[in-house]
Parts: sequence; structure tokens; C-alpha cells
Amino acid sequence: MSGGAFLGLVAGLGLLSIWWSLWEQEGQPARSGAVQRWMDRLRDDLIKVGLDTVPPAAVPALSVGLGVLVSASLWAISSAVIPSFAIGLAASILPVLVLRSAARRRATAMREVWPEAVDHINSAIRAGLSLPEALVQLSSKGPEELRPAFAEFALDYQASGDFATCLDRLKVRLADPVGDRIVEALRITRDVGGTDLGGLLRTLSAFLREDARTRAELEARQSWTVNAARLALAAPWIVLGLMATRPQAAQAYDSTTGLILVVVGAAVSLLAYRVMLLIARLPQDERVLR
Repeated sequence: MSGGAFLGLVAGLGLLSIWWSLWEQEGQPARSGAVQRWMDRLRDDLIKVGLDTVPPAAVPALSVGLGVLVSASLWAISSAVIPSFAIGLAASILPVLVLRSAARRRATAMREVWPEAVDHINSAIRAGLSLPEALVQLSSKGPEELRPAFAEFALDYQASGDFATCLDRLKVRLADPVGDRIVEALRITRDVGGTDLGGLLRTLSAFLREDARTRAELEARQSWTVNAARLALAAPWIVLGLMATRPQAAQAYDSTTGLILVVVGAAVSLLAYRVMLLIARLPQDERVLR
């Protein structure tokens, strides 16, 4: 395949993927379970980082666009097809990785403030406020990270007065498994009544503090190991990208032997990365109460 044909093919596929991802197709069959879970996770991550107006399909579209741009740029410099395509493919996963990293940092920050929010709710109820009023006051007296979501809840409740519907919208805005559990506990208390809400909230606050403290210790101990492993994984591809800027070195990979080397290296890198994630993974809260 000539260099021009390769560039045209990559650019055409990239533009087609971007266009296709931005439109809903009438009569389109439902996504498979894995794809739907992946898109749901992207939507939750976008909400966590404050990009709730961005559609989830924009993330894979951005990935494809970045991959095409990097491939075309390297091809223009070196005229080598295989290294350009390999580095472009590796670069295409950067938007997803950056988004998930930002979402994890946001989730960690939220984990630290939820106990304080629960304490605020408990104090407000003990002071005689109703449950909706206790949630509304978090928009002005609660932790800074949670105030925007509860300010929207306050506006929803003032406009409709439907507590259950407002809680559902609050869960969507928070996109947080801890928030889901708290919201459902408050919903049950509101629906069936009971006098143990104060004890429930105190127990929940203590549990959340202990969980946050334990996770912080584990993450601090493993962070340097995980970061070193990621650097070791990325180093060969960074070197390949630098070599691809030199036409003579890049041409050495632009052959059948180079293709086999790149494919085998990519497979080994992907396998090593997945194994690293499995070994270093901590139990994560899943949103089962959407």
C-alpha cells in the first residue's frame, strides 16, 4: 500500500467514525451489554469531571480523531506507514485514559467529603428540619464539591415538590456509588418512616470515614509501583515515536519484519498492562442503584 493510499484510508475511516458516533440511528438495535456498560461508564466519568453536557460518544470520536492526527503527522515526517499507524493507535487511547484518571481523582475527593455531608444531614434533622430541607441546606453549608449538585436539587424541589423524582435527578448529577446508597437510604426512610435515621446516618458516616482512610493508605503504598509499571509500559512506544521522526530509522520498521515486531510488542504490552491492572486493582464501588 502506498503512503498516500494509507493516509487517505486512515483519514477516511477516522472521519467516518467521528461522523457516525455523533448521530443516533433510527431503528438502531440496542447496544450489547459490554458496549452499553462502557458508554455508561464514560457518561459517569464525564459527569464526575464536570462535562455532563458532553455526549459519551464524543470521547471515542476524539480518540479516533487524535489517532488519525498523530498517524498523519508522523507519516508526513517519516513516510513510514507501520510506525505511524502503531503510534497513532497508541495515542488514540489517551483521551479515555486522561478522562478516567480525572474521574478517579474526583471520586477520591468525593470519598473524602461524603462523611462530612452525612454529618450535615444528621445535624439538620436533629435541629428539626425535614429531610428535603436537610438536603437543600447542603447547597450552602455542605462541602464545596457537593454544593452544585444539591443546589440543582433545591431548584428541582422548589419547582416540583416531588421528592422521589428530585432524588433520581440528584443521583444522575452525582454519578457516585456512595451518593447512590445515601440517596436510596434517605428515600426508604422518607417512604416508610422510622426513628432510627440519626443512628443510621452516624453509622454510615463512621463507615465512610474508615473506608476512605483504608483506601488512602492502600493507594499511597501502591501508587509508586503502579506509576513505575505504567512508565515501563509506555517507554518502548515513546522510543518508537521518537525514532519515527527520523526517516532512516522509521524505514527499518516499515517492512514485514517490522510489522511483526510491532504487532507482537503491542500484544505483549497490552497483556502486561491488563495483568498489572488485575494485580494492582482495589475493590471498586459499582453503581448498582442507578
